[in-house]
Amino acid sequence: MAVLLLAGSGPVDRDGNLPGMTNNSLRLLAHGLACHGIAVLRVDKRGIGASAVAGVTEEGLRFQTYVDDAVAWLEVLQRQRGFCRSGLVGHSEGALVATLASRRHSLDRLVLLAGAGHAAGRVIRRQLAEAGVSSSWQAQAGRILNELEAGRGVAKVPAELLTLFRPSVQPYLMSWLSLDPAAELARAPLDALVVQGNADFQVGAEDAQRLVQARPGNSLAIIDGMNHVLKDAPSERAANLATYSRPDLPLTAELVPLLAAYLLDK
Repeated sequence: MAVLLLAGSGPVDRDGNLPGMTNNSLRLLAHGLACHGIAVLRVDKRGIGASAVAGVTEEGLRFQTYVDDAVAWLEVLQRQRGFCRSGLVGHSEGALVATLASRRHSLDRLVLLAGAGHAAGRVIRRQLAEAGVSSSWQAQAGRILNELEAGRGVAKVPAELLTLFRPSVQPYLMSWLSLDPAAELARAPLDALVVQGNADFQVGAEDAQRLVQARPGNSLAIIDGMNHVLKDAPSERAANLATYSRPDLPLTAELVPLLAAYLLDK
């Protein structure tokens, strides 16, 4: 069994790290699966890490770019000798990439790990509210999202929201906001294992339930105490988020055996 492991949104590298926030979650996951005899291919997304030279301009990036790349990497994986079965494991935004890629390349297993169950606009609105962003800035962000969801760019963005909505990233956002993860999963050619931690501040159990309900054969695993970077974390927000910069912390103990059993089950 060989799997392609896809990272989440933003400048996340193949190890699962953001700039200045090293947790090595995906590296630990890959090494853990390898100990069960599962080969794992991890890749940096276009413009990130070792794939920086393959980057497109931000204005030219679309969600479909990542899907196209995932399909191409699956073809590379398929050409390797010694593997008769293949799978996709997508983390966070990578779960939606994996869902779309599964419709274009034959697979034996599909794992959606901490993936959103609702369209990105709803997720962003919820995350802004839960992060304590002021109501006035939430309203401003909501108005911008409304325009982007309608396929209209926003030329004037307040400085406080440029990181999220700068004009150069808006074409990508529009290509992403139009996608409903559950609706896309309903069109996938195989059932999926949906894995969600109940200490995850970015994606919740409601997302996982919506994904599971998209196909009758999907299965759900809720892991107690696991957060978005796949580690044991407290419920208090600041302490939970502190684990995003703790590469010394191991993954939640239940995760690797759970995934290995599913991936290797015939």
